[in-house]
Amino acid sequence: MGGTGGGAGGPALSALGLFTVLLGASLPLVDFFIVNVALPTIDRDLAAGPALLELVVAGYGLTYAVLLVLGGRLGDLFGRRRLFLAGMAAFGVTSLACGLAPDAWTLVGARAAQGAAAALMLPQVLATIQSSTAGQRRARALSLYGATAGLSMVAGQVLGGVLVAADIAGTGWRSVFLVNVPVAVVGLLLAVRTVPETRADRPAPVDVPGTLLLALALLTLLVPLTEGRTAGWPLWTWVSLAVSPFAAGAFWWVERRADRRGAVPLVPPSLLALVSLRRGLGLVFLLCSGFGGFMFVIAVALQQVMGLGPVASGLALAPMALAFFGASLAGPRLVRRWGTRVVPVGGVFQGLGLALLAWAAWRSWPHLTVADLAPGMAVAGLGQGLQLPVLFRVVLSEVPAERAGVGGGVMVTTQQSAMTLGVASLGSVFLSLSAADPAGHALPVTLLLQLVLVAATTLLALRLPRSTVD
Repeated sequence: MGGTGGGAGGPALSALGLFTVLLGASLPLVDFFIVNVALPTIDRDLAAGPALLELVVAGYGLTYAVLLVLGGRLGDLFGRRRLFLAGMAAFGVTSLACGLAPDAWTLVGARAAQGAAAALMLPQVLATIQSSTAGQRRARALSLYGATAGLSMVAGQVLGGVLVAADIAGTGWRSVFLVNVPVAVVGLLLAVRTVPETRADRPAPVDVPGTLLLALALLTLLVPLTEGRTAGWPLWTWVSLAVSPFAAGAFWWVERRADRRGAVPLVPPSLLALVSLRRGLGLVFLLCSGFGGFMFVIAVALQQVMGLGPVASGLALAPMALAFFGASLAGPRLVRRWGTRVVPVGGVFQGLGLALLAWAAWRSWPHLTVADLAPGMAVAGLGQGLQLPVLFRVVLSEVPAERAGVGGGVMVTTQQSAMTLGVASLGSVFLSLSAADPAGHALPVTLLLQLVLVAATTLLALRLPRSTVD
């Protein structure tokens, strides 16, 4: 094990402590999606326009994705509890800044800062679980983390719709950010009392070249993909995309060189020698890219195309949230019996759900109702609930405790980058098709494209080692 909070002999994470870190984990994921249903009212209130609205979403996702691995390394170095507290406090302050933003540019800046705070906080959750639990307690905690992550993604849009419609004290869209403030305060009070301090036995200094090159690789890929369509794909977007693979190659060369010298790189290449981590990360990427794109597309389709209000569009996702939660609760028992074979089964259910949604959209457009969507939403949610929590356990199953921070950071970076790419790619396809084909083929075609990702995930999941989650 390793670290002052190793599962063997270090401070143990209590049930209330686990609840506290999972509360912290839910905040960044809820906030990635909660803003989707608030975008139309933000546009009306702040006269933002399409380009700034995309930055409200992308600014958060970009800083979040770029800084996650660094956040994990800082937790290993300075103490995970300390960084968790700092990240949660910063998340509360930046959420307040978002809620009070007087104009669109201020909101974009506050969202970027909020993403940075999330990147400081979230890696500490997985690292704390890895280093202060062991055996079946760790397996249950990681399953609950996976359930929390998936449920937060769906619940974010449901909660966002309810808050915008409720217009509490006239706050309108601002309530989707202001609601974080009391939650962060409660989380801080609980964390001070219940979360143990852990850190690596031999914490390494920050890998500055690796950090800068990883940031360059992610930014040159994600920025043009998120902003290119709205900007009309100017020259800088293509130059940026051309630079990205070279930046990624330089990052990998620097990391391998540091590893050979005996230094500790930002992302140790030896981590990818772990079969469970390597294969699990690929599946997390595919699953989350489709999931992120789906959540954005369905929010736009329900509100801006079908004309549903924020509550109705949020509640349309309720069957998915309920089915995901139920599958997550049943997952640990199913895994004990069937191992990682639960993941491809989940992929089959998710694919069936997407096919039902595509059929309903094709058949009933433009008179598609929430009831028409409910069966597909429920079946897709069931499938996702059988996949995501198990995949998180697979990815981290062989990561040693002394590398818990960087392992968690790599996994969450993959998850966040994938969701950002999914929003950019599937969102661009849907919006382009909607503009070119008002007859209603945009939604089913986009769902069928996601179905291709699900099919790939299902087939690749058959290669997962069964023993990693036994």
